[in-house]
Amino acid sequence: MTSLDDRKQAFENKFKMDEEFRFKVNARAVKLMGLWAGEQLGMSGAEAEAYAAEVVDADFEEPGNQDVFRKVQKDFALKGMDVTLHHLENQFNVHLEEAKKSLMQG
Repeated sequence: MTSLDDRKQAFENKFKMDEEFRFKVNARAVKLMGLWAGEQLGMSGAEAEAYAAEVVDADFEEPGNQDVFRKVQKDFALKGMDVTLHHLENQFNVHLEEAKKSLMQG
């Protein structure tokens, strides 16, 4: 029975580590998305960092990334910039891959 318990514990530990990794990857991707959007809006330095923090905060409004896309799309519209949801999703996927690579490399 001990080997079954050990296997169960190992599975639970792996699941926990995988979920933590996914959370970190998504959080980093959202921040990168915020930095990218800030740059597109003409921001740099501390201003872009502050905007990225606002985008990260927006991510906590609801599960998923739609809240992030809405915020960025709204902010672009306020500056007279037209950006599609599809474009934002594609851009997020680029940042998601970048975040995965970054975290996997340590």
